[in-house]
Amino acid sequence: MKTPNPTRRSERSRQAILSAAFDLVAEIGYAKLTVEAIAARAGVGKQTIYRWWPSKGAVFVEAVLDLSRDERGELALPDTGDLRADLRGVLRAIVDEYNDPKLDAMSRALSAEALADPALNSEITGRILGPILEATRERLRSARRAGQVAADADLSVAVELLFGPVYHRWMLRTNPLTHEYADTVVEFALRALAPTQGESDSVSVKG
Repeated sequence: MKTPNPTRRSERSRQAILSAAFDLVAEIGYAKLTVEAIAARAGVGKQTIYRWWPSKGAVFVEAVLDLSRDERGELALPDTGDLRADLRGVLRAIVDEYNDPKLDAMSRALSAEALADPALNSEITGRILGPILEATRERLRSARRAGQVAADADLSVAVELLFGPVYHRWMLRTNPLTHEYADTVVEFALRALAPTQGESDSVSVKG
């Protein structure tokens, strides 16, 4: 008979822990969240959590990643060939998430704590934000190869043109966050990224 591996995760326990972390941060905020509270809500010992994650921040980040995978599947932007439609779909989905009361509370708590917690900020940047930004840059690279984006466009700045205004309006609550606003942001970004007439003609000739 094999000896059970104590480091092997029980999927049921893992889901209970992630769900508990997500629910608690919406209820009490990230600052008051503790590993002990997560363990109690999930019905596991805190040693189980520490065996699988080094900190409450790591637990919470994995909870956010699980939610993203459940709702959006693989972390890649759609590539239908229609850049405008693809970007609109992505920004509209982000608007919907920010307008969800539970996700709004979670995101605000996470953003606030990350400003004062370098370890949490590193987790968020490395595991959540970084991959999303890179997936967006990859979609823009594809559009550039198709002649839809200027050859000399700085794609890192382009990503900020897309996500920055939405985040700003959400964080500061300056105006309603709507699909129409998301579409407008896409239009402004596409105008800034549009290839010159000479580039467009070159792509047409090659095609």
